[in-house]
Amino acid sequence: MTQSDATPLPDKYRALRAEKTDSGVQVSLQTLPLSALPDGDVTVQVTHSSLNYKDGLAVSGRPGVLRSYPMTPGIDLAGTVLEDRTGRWQPGQGVILTGWGIGERQDGGYATLARAHADWLVAQPPGTDARWAMSVGTAGFTAMLAVMALEEHGVTPGDGEVLVTGAAGGVGSTAVALLAAAGHTVVASTGRAQEEAYLLGLGASRVIGREELTALNRPLEKERWAGVVDSVGGATLAGAYASTRTHGALAVCGLAGGSDLNASVFPLILRGVNLLGIDSVTCPAPRREAAWNRLARDLGAGKLAAVTQERALSDVPTLAGEILAGQVRGRTVIDVTR
Repeated sequence: MTQSDATPLPDKYRALRAEKTDSGVQVSLQTLPLSALPDGDVTVQVTHSSLNYKDGLAVSGRPGVLRSYPMTPGIDLAGTVLEDRTGRWQPGQGVILTGWGIGERQDGGYATLARAHADWLVAQPPGTDARWAMSVGTAGFTAMLAVMALEEHGVTPGDGEVLVTGAAGGVGSTAVALLAAAGHTVVASTGRAQEEAYLLGLGASRVIGREELTALNRPLEKERWAGVVDSVGGATLAGAYASTRTHGALAVCGLAGGSDLNASVFPLILRGVNLLGIDSVTCPAPRREAAWNRLARDLGAGKLAAVTQERALSDVPTLAGEILAGQVRGRTVIDVTR
């Protein structure tokens, strides 16, 4: 298909809009003219988005996520290209967009149309579809980056237990599944004891309560973890960091439990522990492509069925409160067409 074969752009589209009013931030489904789309090279017909913790904050009107108003939240999207002024992407091509400030500084995925820069997009891996991509979403993509970082810093199956914190959430669930599939012995940490069977089903060898980590408050604790994927931060990260084994590594990618890190340098200088920051927002394109291709290989649609639910765009305001309250398990795909 050539650019001249492109389907004409629709005159209108539907979006979940966040607006600031005298009584606070309000969200509503609106029908908008095409001119409401932001600047960008590529117009995408969006079919699916997803629900992340950051989306919950944005839709609930919490400060610090949306940088201006009105704004369409949604930090993930997948769909097909309608038009690309650069010629890089062909009409009808399946694409994925996560990060780069969409749903924060620029209108995001909770809409049936989106506009973006050409170099922000990643091609849909062969054999996958938009629903699969959003069952992975930013959470799964971040988990994959974390697993890759641990591997690149020498954490291999057989080295010892690998800890995943916030294990029942989107990042944690995917990290447990990916690490188990790669042959690691995975310990899942969660504040939701009722999710033990779910986490064992994903491949965890055992499940511990988050209080086991928050109780570790000495600069150096007994060595336990060969590697850590942490999506919680705060006291949970501090405890995991203090108990990581010599030459182990921690991939840090979240702050659901707090942004502070009250710890010492001792694990770094006495054990050679690697503290690795995971940035999924501005991750370079080659690494993005590598991560998505590996996700398609290691985490196909069938493997995600147990951790995924699908909901309508109209359900997002309710779901936002639920994810902030820790009541959402695994991944939630948002069908923006309904």
